[in-house]
Amino acid sequence: MAVMLKKKMKTFLIAKSRRLRGTPYTSRIEKQGVTAYTIYNHMLLPAAFGSVEDAYHHLKEHVQIWDVAAERQVEISGKDSAKLVQLMTCRDLSKSKDGRCYYCPIIDDNAGLINDPVVLRLNENRWWVSLADSDVILFAKGLAIGNKFDVKISEPDVDIMAVQGPKSFKLMEKVFGEKIVNLKFFGFDYFEFGGDKHLIAKSGWSKQGGYEIYMEHNESGLKLYDHLFKIGKEFNIRPGGPNLIERIESGLLSHGNDMDNGDNPYECGFDKYVNIDSDVDFLGKEKLKKIKAEGIKKKLMGVKIDAKEISVNGSMDLVDEDNNVIGELRSGCYNPSFKQVIGIAMINKPHFETSKSFKININGSDFDGKVCDLPFI
Repeated sequence: MAVMLKKKMKTFLIAKSRRLRGTPYTSRIEKQGVTAYTIYNHMLLPAAFGSVEDAYHHLKEHVQIWDVAAERQVEISGKDSAKLVQLMTCRDLSKSKDGRCYYCPIIDDNAGLINDPVVLRLNENRWWVSLADSDVILFAKGLAIGNKFDVKISEPDVDIMAVQGPKSFKLMEKVFGEKIVNLKFFGFDYFEFGGDKHLIAKSGWSKQGGYEIYMEHNESGLKLYDHLFKIGKEFNIRPGGPNLIERIESGLLSHGNDMDNGDNPYECGFDKYVNIDSDVDFLGKEKLKKIKAEGIKKKLMGVKIDAKEISVNGSMDLVDEDNNVIGELRSGCYNPSFKQVIGIAMINKPHFETSKSFKININGSDFDGKVCDLPFI
């Protein structure tokens, strides 16, 4: 996610249009002081409410409500729905269960990453693919047509609201009772509010804990949004969004930033989600077998840089003492806990051993850095 952190950086307005959709919560968050948007799945995604660093500290201590409706759903239903979902991902879903979420890298026939969504199994013949930022619905439709699968593929009117932070559990218990606290991580169930039932999962794009509410009923959804803020004052509730500092610190990867279609699951550390020894059929399986046998030539790693600021919006090479490029910085930010810049980089073989030193040029000046493992904490 691109967030403007430097005061000297020129800012630009994003022109809203039908191609860049708002969300049911847009009117609320603009009154609450949103200061920056990014674009995600052709929608507005709130990127900041003032200081990203202040939001980082608040997220780690209290509770925030995020408008993440840009995390769109691709619904796949019908008698061949399980076949299609499995064809798209290298993770074996043959033993998946209703009411569970599954992190599933989606790859093409060359094992390149197309998306890394969370897949929700509503039942054996109905699935939601909860997307990162890319047009998976077109990919799914192409596969369904080519394989003559008996499926229906659509984008349901579902707008996610996330409740994140260590105090999220007490806040949600206050609304939905003890049952919601007892949900297992990546489990989901239906909970009633405002006369409607809402699918709620114990999940979210932070390591601070929380829930994602899949709102299918806009009117009661907005009432719930307002209600959470009304009763959440005792928990120091604030609006927020996916936090650049916290997500890099936690090693949460961002498709389109840290990885893209030119990278494969092994290079991104997704080994436990790659099931090439199972009997299931999926795109890129033979390619992944070859990659595993030959070994990877690059790998996502963490980096620590002795600098106080950085803005990553293009290619930034990491070089060794002989000025040889050893990798590329994909994401980075100043981290107040580490008191230096930390980031996520694609490191070339054989340089992805821990503690490899490098230099990086930031705004015309060279800074020292070291390669490290992910996550940072």
